[in-house]
Amino acid sequence: MHFSSRFRALAAGAALIAASAIAQAQSLPNVVILATGGTIAGAGASAVNSATYAAAKVGVDKLIAGLPELSKVANVRGEQVFQVASESLTNDNLVTLAKRVSALSKQPDVDGIVITHGTDTVEETAYFLTLTVHTNKPIVMVASMRPGTALSADGALNLYDAVSVAGSKDAMGKGVLLTMNDSIESGRDVSKNFNIKPSAFTSQWGSLGMVVEGKNYWFRAPVKRHTMNSEFDIDTMTAVPPVEIAMGYEGVASTAIDALGKSGIKALIHGGPGNGSVADRIVPSLQKVRADGIVVIRSSRVPDGFVIRNAEQPDDKYDWVVAHDLRPQKARILAMVALTKTSDTKELQRIFWEY
Repeated sequence: MHFSSRFRALAAGAALIAASAIAQAQSLPNVVILATGGTIAGAGASAVNSATYAAAKVGVDKLIAGLPELSKVANVRGEQVFQVASESLTNDNLVTLAKRVSALSKQPDVDGIVITHGTDTVEETAYFLTLTVHTNKPIVMVASMRPGTALSADGALNLYDAVSVAGSKDAMGKGVLLTMNDSIESGRDVSKNFNIKPSAFTSQWGSLGMVVEGKNYWFRAPVKRHTMNSEFDIDTMTAVPPVEIAMGYEGVASTAIDALGKSGIKALIHGGPGNGSVADRIVPSLQKVRADGIVVIRSSRVPDGFVIRNAEQPDDKYDWVVAHDLRPQKARILAMVALTKTSDTKELQRIFWEY
């Protein structure tokens, strides 16, 4: 073959390959990864350090570059919103993150959003986004229990699954999700129930589904109000009011309640044993807190079940609210969001039933 003919043939082949690559990219969903830090961005001193490591060390670009398989399921780009171990995140961080998620969700060139996060408080951030971001596009939280430097690290597969779910049309309208250990969990229901195992996250009401080799298998849908059906909107918020938690236990004194009552908070979550039980000796302190205008919300430290109104305490008489099935840390999130709209206890109780 003449040199010029061979060159033209090679050029035509290269053009065909390029056109095929462009067509493939155009057919894939566009997913933005927002990075906030956590174990999924952590590093240990050696491969055997799965529980001892430094969190929030690896940037989002490096995370993406280390997982080339992502390019097969989505067109991915990353943004580093924070680089923080999640136990150190603040209320202002939550507002900043939610506003960025909301802004991205409005862009026509964004089909889904993934948020990498530390496991310690990912359930709280997930619930905050569930309540405040108005979109039916998939928002998927992802984390890992082991740093990427560890043997059997779980972060890479978790991130791959998260991007796959975020780009899936069948994940739309299901609220904020968490993908870990092959499971697709509701951001409202999920909690961290083990501190050093990859299977750490579960919900008492069960997973929404599973993701296996990039395919979603759904088994239930969330029925509580969320995202597009929420009456709360991060676009109208600039801050959330302070809400604190006081735990109940054998021998509990009123020290924490008395101090928190003077700290300027707008609501106090009491995380009691059993059905949100309150020790008789601290009832007067909670009554005083309420008389001072602070909302009292009775929650339970028990992982499963829900608090029944007027069962352990006369909630109607004391003008208290019950947290339904929300653990203290999630009851705090809902209280902060709800108090941006109302401090009326009847309205707040409605909100706790509905969300």
